[in-house]
This record gives sequence, structure tokens and C-alpha cells, in this order.
Amino acid sequence: MSDITQPLDITQPLAVRAAKADAADELAGVRAQFVLDDVVYLDGNSLGALPVAVPGRVDDVVRRQWGELRIRSWDESGWWTAPERIGDRIAPLVGAAPGQIVVGDSTSVNVFKAVVGAVRLAGEGRDEIVVDATTFPTDGYIAESAARMTGRTLRPVTPSEVPDVLSAHTAAVLLNHVDYRTGRLHDLPALTAAIHDAGAVAVWDLCHSAGALPVGLDEHGVDLAVGCTYKYLNGGPGSPAYLYVRRDLQDRFDSPLPGWNSHAQPFGMRSGYEPAAGALRGRVGTPDILSMLALEAALEVWDGVTVEAVRAKSLALTDFFLECVREYVPEGRVESLTPAAHAQRGSQVALRCQDAGDVMKRLIERGVVGDFRHPDVLRFGFTPLYVGFGDVERAARVLAETLAG
Repeated sequence: MSDITQPLDITQPLAVRAAKADAADELAGVRAQFVLDDVVYLDGNSLGALPVAVPGRVDDVVRRQWGELRIRSWDESGWWTAPERIGDRIAPLVGAAPGQIVVGDSTSVNVFKAVVGAVRLAGEGRDEIVVDATTFPTDGYIAESAARMTGRTLRPVTPSEVPDVLSAHTAAVLLNHVDYRTGRLHDLPALTAAIHDAGAVAVWDLCHSAGALPVGLDEHGVDLAVGCTYKYLNGGPGSPAYLYVRRDLQDRFDSPLPGWNSHAQPFGMRSGYEPAAGALRGRVGTPDILSMLALEAALEVWDGVTVEAVRAKSLALTDFFLECVREYVPEGRVESLTPAAHAQRGSQVALRCQDAGDVMKRLIERGVVGDFRHPDVLRFGFTPLYVGFGDVERAARVLAETLAG
């Protein structure tokens, strides 16, 4: 089998090159594990496609586990241990050893736990929280609230400015691994090292990187991380998020949301709170079992798939899309906001377009689904598990035809 990362003959028509790349794609067979149609689906950075294993699993959870076993399923069907068990399924996808990730709650709730927990880890002598000024709005809202609640000052800066603003005042830094608007990949290893050199705690939001590229949480010494599971992990709308707490910090992690599920003796019903050992102290209340177990089934598509292979295909797909856009779309009609350098690119391409909202509506009507971000950005997310090179060529061609129409 040939290597899709190797350049094909650029003198051939783009559609022919796409067909050859698809024939050489070692991940092409994974597409059959998803429920798809003839639409080119490039919005997996908002909501991943449905894995074929999920409907049957959910049916079993509802009809047998809930309908027949009822309360017995907390033990007999493994409901009680699902948050940490599924966390261990996610762990290798973000470069973490088992026992450091717990699944549950929303990304927003986990950002709150992580930021306040980071401030508490940093200690009383540090009075500033640094936040990514380009972050997804909710992260910024929560960081601001966490600053008010903990008596700290919030300092929004761009990721490139972080090393210059770190000081003995910095308690925690909250950053996005990939910019949700532009698809820019930030330098997690270097920024984490700089944060640690300043004595602060690093918190990373992995929503747009987990399942799309190697993260290396353990390798790079990340302190705390959060992420959603409904994008590149394909867990379904509103599927539960996750919280990573590095192993050597777990005995000091003080969650601002202590709940009975994170108590050392959850069924002791004691009035005093004693946190459980390990990552379990990131739990709060009763987990959402239906969504949790749908996510567990969705993660089965990763059996036998490496993140490295996904990353190689992601870069090949986005390279090819940018080339097709340059070839098909009239010069000056769109502008790529996504870095050309592989080291700075996530798994999406963002194009600035004057009438982006209307263009995206027309693209969707013609069977190419991406999304629009105010005021002028077309976003196209490339999920290598089910997107092929033929999809990429078709999307760029339809984009050019739409802009010419």
C-alpha cells in the first residue's frame, strides 16, 4: 500500500489525484464504521458523525440494562465505573497513562473545575490568571468568574504573548490547543514549559485537538486538561466531557465542585467531605449514563487506529484542500486564515469570505456541510476517520462553483 503522505504527481487532474490518494489510504476502511450518505461532511469539528455501533448499544442500555436490570445495572452493567473506564479509553488518544482522566459533566463545568483547582494548586502568593484572549467565549466567561471567586485578576493575552506576561504573580494559565476560529495549533510543549518555569499551573482546552492530532499530556507535563467528546471523538450531541489531572497532582487537586460521586465513601452519606483518591475526585454528581455509554461505543472506532496515522492523513487532507481551493477558486475571493505550516495547523481550514454566511447556506444546499463563524469565516473540519480525498476535491469544486454563481 502506498503512503498518502507522499506527494502525488501534481501534473494530474485534482480529481484523479484524489482517487489515487483514497486508494492508498490506510484509514479508508474506517469510514464504513460511520453512518454516512453522499453529503461531504466537513463539520466534524462541531459534531462528529454517528458511529454505526452506537444505536445498538444505546438500545441495549435502554431496553436491557435500564428496562430489565434497572438499579442492578450500576454494578452488573458497569454504570458506576463508567467515568473512569471511559476516561482510560480516551487517555491514549491524548497521550495519557490510565488513571488520570475522568469523564462526566460538560466542558464548561470541567473548565471551571480545572481553573479553580489550578489556582488552589498554585497557592495564595499568586494573584493572576492568564487566559487566551482568542479563546472560545465560554472559557473566557468561566475564567473571569473563577478570577472573581478566587480574588485573582484576569489577564487576557494571545497565546504568543503568554511567555512575556508570566511572572511570580501568575497562578494559572488557560489556553486552547487549537484556535476554534482559524484552526491554528498552538505550541503546547513550549508554552507548558514556559508556564512551569514561571511556577504557574498549565490548563489546556483540547476540544479541537483530541482525536485529530497527538497531544502528549504526560510527555509534556501538562498539569490539567479538559475536552469535549462530540467533535473528533464522535460521542454524540452533548456527550460528556472529560477532565485530566496529572497523576502527581491528584492528591492535591481540590475541586471547587465536591459531590457525592467524588467522595471517598460515596454511600456513607456523611456530612463531611473527604475526596476520593486519584482522578475520581474530578467526579461530581450522578453521571449521565445514556450519553456516557453512547460515547463508550463510539470510541470503539479507534480500535487499531493510531493518532499518528490520523494526524498524517489530516495534514494530507488539509494540504490537498488548500491546493484545490487555490486551483479552483478565483484569486482574491477567499483568504485562508489557517497557517500553512504543519506545526501550526490543527485539522480544520478556515477561509475568510465576504459573504460567508450566505455562501455556507448555499454550500449546504449543494451537499457540502461546513459551518460559518461571525462575521466572515467559513470553517471546514476534516475528520480523517471518515473524510476522503474525493470529498476534499468535491468540496473545493462546489465552493468555487458557489462563489461563481
